[in-house]
Amino acid sequence: MKIGFVGLGIMGKPMVKNLLEAGFDVTCYNRTASKVAEVVALGAKAADTPKAAAAASDVTITMVSDTPDVEEVILGPSGIIHGAKRGSIVVDMSTISPAATKEFAAALADKGVAMLDAPVSGGEKGAIEGTLTIMVGGPAEALETVMPAFMAMGKKVTHMGPSGSGQMTKLCNQIGCALTIQSFSEAFVLGAAAGLDLDKVFQAISGGAAGSWSMSNYGPKVLAGDFSPGFMVKLHQKDLKLVMEAARDLHVALPGTAVAQQLFAVAEKEEGGRLGNQSMIKPLEAMAGVKARSQKKQ
Repeated sequence: MKIGFVGLGIMGKPMVKNLLEAGFDVTCYNRTASKVAEVVALGAKAADTPKAAAAASDVTITMVSDTPDVEEVILGPSGIIHGAKRGSIVVDMSTISPAATKEFAAALADKGVAMLDAPVSGGEKGAIEGTLTIMVGGPAEALETVMPAFMAMGKKVTHMGPSGSGQMTKLCNQIGCALTIQSFSEAFVLGAAAGLDLDKVFQAISGGAAGSWSMSNYGPKVLAGDFSPGFMVKLHQKDLKLVMEAARDLHVALPGTAVAQQLFAVAEKEEGGRLGNQSMIKPLEAMAGVKARSQKKQ
């Protein structure tokens, strides 16, 4: 299987590395050419447009930031749709609008090209380790074809249903991620205000009923004062905007998510939202007048 890959950011680059290690023939495009050069040195091929990447491939994967970016690389003047062969498959692994996903899938179907929406969870760590969770919408036969590539990048693949189902499932996932970050952040802030040893707080609660993936992976970074991104605030905030739009359309109340979105809005003001989403704790710290750091850090 020849794979085209468009988007070599925090997630895309390690995903390509895992595909190469699994023996796939990969042709890459990225707006920043230096990132392409890095994976070419590992055995990938370079393309100068998304169209060219698709023309060289049986399956073309996109991993970019937002709905307009996906639209540009799929339907734009140099987009995938102009290079993809009839019978080939396009897989969008970004997190974007479910409604827009259905539109892109319909446009590709008119050209005889199938589309899967296959957003992922697991962050940079999961992308590096090849342990991403992949939630998929689109035709089952296309998923069967692409499954070997998915298993090179992830450990759990779930077919959610027709086009757009993968993206809607990812929005559900982003609610859970935001609220688990909020929960341990509030716990750490209360512990700091009470003068507790936060390293011991983490040890005491992370393995019990209050534990979560977010606490286990982001909690130690917060306590160490490390706000480098595995997933950036501005991207999580973009996802929550999609969540709230979907909630509005479906007449669903999501009060906890609304609070998380407000906290991210404040956190987003620092460094243009490029800090990790664990920096949601910073507005809570500011309101409480404490720093939730380990005693060793302090």
